[in-house]
Amino acid sequence: MLELAILGFLHDAPQHGYELRKRIAALTGHVKPVAESTLYPAIKRLEKAGLLARRTQPGAGAAPRHVLTLTAEGHAELRRRLAHPADTDITDENRWFTLLAFLRHLDDPLAQAELLERRMAFLRRPSSFFYEGDRPLRAEEVEDPFRRGILTIARATSQAELSWLRRTLDTLRAATDD
Repeated sequence: MLELAILGFLHDAPQHGYELRKRIAALTGHVKPVAESTLYPAIKRLEKAGLLARRTQPGAGAAPRHVLTLTAEGHAELRRRLAHPADTDITDENRWFTLLAFLRHLDDPLAQAELLERRMAFLRRPSSFFYEGDRPLRAEEVEDPFRRGILTIARATSQAELSWLRRTLDTLRAATDD
């Protein structure tokens, strides 16, 4: 997902590595901060693959700054990754948010709708953080107030997301009917 975030943010605008790191941290940093030792090797991999270009600008201080931009191949790779995410990109909330942050760059409303439908199907499956055997437990069935809190919050979050998904799918479908 780090590479997707790099491609997505650079699609929005050329950036310096430091700016890119701040934006990625704002999107995903509450879960896992982006270390320089992770970000810069990923940038180099994408650059070596021809997906990014680097140009040097004079720095505000003494050191020159490197500005990163997406190449045409980088734009195509971003769209490919958005159009064909792995199942874990749909089911893992943090990966989903990263995908969702850049889904507007996938220009096909039908493809966008397909991904939202995959997420909706995942959210509609019975699940829980806590189980009795193979049966997922609901908040009302848990005595521990803290675990009940987790389940109550998760249910409210899922219901809000499902509501947003339905409205957005209606909008996307209406756009394809025109």
